[in-house]
Amino acid sequence: MSAPLKGKVALVAGATRGAGRGIAVELGAAGATVYVTGRTTRERRSEYNRPETIEDTADLVTEAGGRGIAVPADHLDPAQVRALVDRIADEQGRLDVLVNDIWGGEMLVEWDTPLWEHDLDKGLRLLRLAVETHAITSHHALPLLLRNPGGLVVEVTDGTADYNGDRYRDSFFYDLAKASVLRMAFALGHELGPRGATAVALTPGWLRSEIMLDTYGVREENWRDALERVPHFAISETPRYVGRAVVALAADPDVARWNGRSLSSGGLAPVYGFTDLDGSRPDAWRYLVEVQDAGKPADTTGYR
Repeated sequence: MSAPLKGKVALVAGATRGAGRGIAVELGAAGATVYVTGRTTRERRSEYNRPETIEDTADLVTEAGGRGIAVPADHLDPAQVRALVDRIADEQGRLDVLVNDIWGGEMLVEWDTPLWEHDLDKGLRLLRLAVETHAITSHHALPLLLRNPGGLVVEVTDGTADYNGDRYRDSFFYDLAKASVLRMAFALGHELGPRGATAVALTPGWLRSEIMLDTYGVREENWRDALERVPHFAISETPRYVGRAVVALAADPDVARWNGRSLSSGGLAPVYGFTDLDGSRPDAWRYLVEVQDAGKPADTTGYR
């Protein structure tokens, strides 16, 4: 089917850039109507002060074949989230897919800094942006999602439960935030499963987001130029790869088999048969364990 999600309605919370944008675009390519939210619009930027906007994301969704609808929203404000969900209910009468991809913590993490030396205000702000926003959004959106059976909630995080379970993620606040999102999916699985819906945690691998590309001074077209400086970046993937993982889950009539579980783009690719834009199937989390963390030279043979 060229449009397996035609007639479906999705909300991608935190779709300005990165994984959220990639997920929104792939949902559009599958025929869905996609509401995309964030704090950066063409009229106003967030504290990120970056050029990507939710309107740009909505346009990309529409160009891909779906219908993109941009709605400015600060997901820390329950009133704004309530109004967003009320609008979706009024305009569509349903919500089939909720993607919680709100993050906003890149500029707040002080890497390799112990808790007692980390700026407390930044750390607590990070937790609010990465955890509280997800809870607020789910609180208001889930009653609409539960109106129809088969709804899907995707909690986007960084790292699988197995990987994060015995590895410190180089910051107390970052570690806690990403572990919390994994646990949210587990808890929601228990609450949604008996009510006919599914919740999963999903992580991309080493993401070639706009911010990551800028950090390495490359573009998507020449991203391999960064390998001389960061050889293990060879395992990286586009944001569209995790988007295709979400589409595969949303189109799966047996998606409940994954309820409450921790998943990855690379782990799902061989199950559902999708690839990244270049036709490869990078399996970043297996690579990190078996190659990078093991201290071996960069070599993606057998991992993409």
